[in-house]
Amino acid sequence: MCAHVLVAEDDEMQAELIRRSLLSEGHTATVVHDGSAALDAARRLRPDLVVLDLMLPVIDGFGVCRVLRRDDDIPVLMLTARSEEDDVLLGLELGADDYMTKPYSPRELMARIRTVLRRSGRADGRREDPVIRAAGIAVDPERHEVRCDGAAVECTPAEFEILLAMVAEPERVFSRRQLLECTRGTDRASTERAVDVHIMNLRRKTEADPRRPARLLTVFGVGYKLSGGRG
Repeated sequence: MCAHVLVAEDDEMQAELIRRSLLSEGHTATVVHDGSAALDAARRLRPDLVVLDLMLPVIDGFGVCRVLRRDDDIPVLMLTARSEEDDVLLGLELGADDYMTKPYSPRELMARIRTVLRRSGRADGRREDPVIRAAGIAVDPERHEVRCDGAAVECTPAEFEILLAMVAEPERVFSRRQLLECTRGTDRASTERAVDVHIMNLRRKTEADPRRPARLLTVFGVGYKLSGGRG
């Protein structure tokens, strides 16, 4: 079972834990941290499932679920620290497919995700092609392979995780801290400044002229983004 899961969670540590658990199960994941970004990502990426925290900034999880149910049929699994019965019932009435309260174990969350995907008919609806493509770069999270303009690219584990995150969300600006979180578990000794080195190495591997990058761009004072559309 392989699916593309959108994780909408404002706690960055929790979001990264969920992301890594999904990758270990063979899924791909896109992470956002507020309700407005969740709706935008859902419209752009059409994920197989949304893991949705209720206590999101900008638009809360109830509001996100309401819009998703009005506009689409993407399965929704709600997460919250609030376990009051009224909240549970409201979430289900809005169309959530399942509901988990914090704290929870990653293993239980993955089991619930498998159940929701299977029940929704998206279980083997795994996308036939798990490869994620953007800006001429193709990342295969199952085979752990990268190609740029059709040519194989050798990446370190940390470089692969950074590239996977950026290809999944082209044009999104990632801070160094966010990209560093992508490497947790592959590069534990790394620092935010080490992200600059990873980006420099990726530019050498993917840019025609690394000194004048056209794909992996610096957004001064913020971080980096992958420029270029999907495909």
